[in-house]
Amino acid sequence: MKSNLDRWRRALVGSAVMASALVASCGGGQQVQAFTPDRVISFGDETSVLDDFKGDANARKYTVNATVSATDATLDCKQHPLWIQSVANFYSLVFPQCNPQPNAVAAPASRARAVAGARVADLAAQIDAQLAESPFNGKDLVTVLIGQNDVLAQYAQYPAVDEPQLIANLDAAGKALGEQINRIATAGAKVVVSTVPDQGLTPFATAEFNAHPEVNRATLLSRLTARLNGSMRATIINDGRMIGLILTDEYFQAIERVVNAGGFSNVTTPVCDLTKSALVPPSILDCTSLTLISGGDAGTYLWADTTHLSSGGQLALGSLATTRVTSNPF
Repeated sequence: MKSNLDRWRRALVGSAVMASALVASCGGGQQVQAFTPDRVISFGDETSVLDDFKGDANARKYTVNATVSATDATLDCKQHPLWIQSVANFYSLVFPQCNPQPNAVAAPASRARAVAGARVADLAAQIDAQLAESPFNGKDLVTVLIGQNDVLAQYAQYPAVDEPQLIANLDAAGKALGEQINRIATAGAKVVVSTVPDQGLTPFATAEFNAHPEVNRATLLSRLTARLNGSMRATIINDGRMIGLILTDEYFQAIERVVNAGGFSNVTTPVCDLTKSALVPPSILDCTSLTLISGGDAGTYLWADTTHLSSGGQLALGSLATTRVTSNPF
């Protein structure tokens, strides 16, 4: 009986958190008139990167890439969309890096400026690059997701640098992130910003937990993530007319707590088989539907590798973002 009760409590808590992730926003309210952007501009790290490595507007991604078919390994960047693509697709917009022939859109106005490996300190340069091309306006929708690499970089210094100092560093990074988000919003754009997924729930965190039994490294990673997210949330303008917030960290925490929540059957195992990667070092950049682990499913496994979301995870994030954009009183 106690076991059943515990399962019920976990399910209830998970459902509540998932609901809060769907409706959370800065300021709240409803749209009187539907907001329809003329372009989507994306800032952040590899979670939002479209890597047009061949210059053919058929980008690869840091997730499970789609292929033309089970027998043709040619990439198809329109399938298995990143979260930013899901948002853009909702408004029939495309990014230049994923705009292949024969049905390419002429001169797409949207911009994907995220950079692999970027940290919060790099966000200002991404914004500057956009402003150098054109200023923000009220018909711009800007997406921001950055900070994962800050958390991992701070964690890598432990235990040489103690937790209080790491926390202080991430508190400063979160404040700086919030200030840059406010910079975009006060310049006129509408902003949808995602919290960083809880790094204590990643396959990387599990490996660190097992490798260092003397300290719970997974909960440390969770605390570090929470400090960056909390500092950012405390800094951004609390006005839903300018900024919409996605609580991605809480959403994935709920998925981890409840079996099959969100349609995910596996939240612990990376779905990409990096032994099949042709890149040096091995990378999910060339992970496709054809190079998954035995029995793996890109839609129902949450993680592509030890720290990056699968295409299913990206789709879930995109759904949260689209719900936020259509709900906030922009």
